[in-house]
Amino acid sequence: MASSPPVSRRLICEDCDTVYRVRELRVGEIARCTRCGAVLERPRRFGLDALAALVAAALIVFVQGNIWPVVSIGLNGQQNSTTLWGMITIMWSDHSQIVAVITAFTLFFFPLSNMLIVAWLVFFARRGRRAPGFRPLMLAMYYLGPWTMSEVFVLGALVAMVKAKAYFDVTPDAGIYAYAALTIFITVFAGIDLRYLWDSVPENKA
Repeated sequence: MASSPPVSRRLICEDCDTVYRVRELRVGEIARCTRCGAVLERPRRFGLDALAALVAAALIVFVQGNIWPVVSIGLNGQQNSTTLWGMITIMWSDHSQIVAVITAFTLFFFPLSNMLIVAWLVFFARRGRRAPGFRPLMLAMYYLGPWTMSEVFVLGALVAMVKAKAYFDVTPDAGIYAYAALTIFITVFAGIDLRYLWDSVPENKA
């Protein structure tokens, strides 16, 4: 009995639902929708091992950014420093609960959730199978990405420190540098299209 020809993989534009036949991308190429211009696929720049190392480094920097002081403020010979969570606590106590909650989610919970999801998916992908909860986690990662705002925090903190120098002795501490490094990692993550896991990692058999 003659075997049926292999079915080529199809790709659907998430913006306009146009269907395309997938071909292998060369280095530097980006597949875009001819109808709406949306990015369909990017070439893989990181293997699973490199991605695992990247996630581990990002998690280490994230922990450092949250346990190290972000800024030190001096006035009349007295020096006070605070961490990110110290700032959130001050905002909460200063009747700015909404700002405190938004800050906690966008700078802590969302980035941490995103990195842990990637780590979970990559951990199982390196073993040749899909992680438990693969489908909902891929969807959650898609929606969490735009809400990770470490770069906004770093820029806002730098602007605030420049303005505060007119009244206090302001010194950036290790925490702000850790968050600056985290911003670089998050930018790299944003350029990695993890949708290839749908095809490269086989679905678990019942």
